[in-house]
Amino acid sequence: MKHASQATLHLLADLLESVRELPGVTERTPGCFYRKSSALLHFHEDGAGLFADLKRCGRWERMPVNTAGERAACLRATAQAAKEQHT
Repeated sequence: MKHASQATLHLLADLLESVRELPGVTERTPGCFYRKSSALLHFHEDGAGLFADLKRCGRWERMPVNTAGERAACLRATAQAAKEQHT
């Protein structure tokens, strides 16, 4: 599964904008987000669709981000993980 291309990140623009607004979360490269010095979130694409990898409790968790509902769930999970990470 390859990392998301610029075209794919464009499809996720609303989600990316919302993640950029989360306190303490920074985007080091397009679509790759960190909380302090630790990787938090990045995106992948393949024939099955678009996916986010979110680091929670020290391990990566993959979730689909193909629908508005999936993207909303990803944003909620990311916000929670950002609060928990390094506290």
